[in-house]
Amino acid sequence: MSSFKENNKKVIAEFRANDGKVGGGYAGMNLLLLHTTGRKSGQEHITPLVCMEDGDRLVIIASKGGAPEHPHWYRNLAVDPNVTIEYGSECFSACAAVAEEPERTRLYDKLAARHEFFARYRKETAGIRTIPVVILTRKGASKSDDSC
Repeated sequence: MSSFKENNKKVIAEFRANDGKVGGGYAGMNLLLLHTTGRKSGQEHITPLVCMEDGDRLVIIASKGGAPEHPHWYRNLAVDPNVTIEYGSECFSACAAVAEEPERTRLYDKLAARHEFFARYRKETAGIRTIPVVILTRKGASKSDDSC
């Protein structure tokens, strides 16, 4: 198992043991656990991600640490936008949607102002790819939110 996967397992365990709070490099950051279905395997994948609230929605950035390609979890969402979210002590179903301009830039800028690494990732990927911003909307909040 890679050190990245091992680290994620530790973060997930700490998140669940502390109602969404994680220390170390994540101390003070809002985190969620994103459950996606693998587009090839059909298996569940859980990814800890930095997030922010935007009204009644949660926002995440598909930065992959400034890598030139999109993260696997993002590619999984393109096939199946139905996800499960763990946020704080809550667990709920949500629908994932990619933010379009100008909302994408507004949300990215807001998160980059809170966490400088997102600004750095944008510079590192300039001319290679536009980093997607994903909006997570809780299902069941209204009758129109029951499915993606």
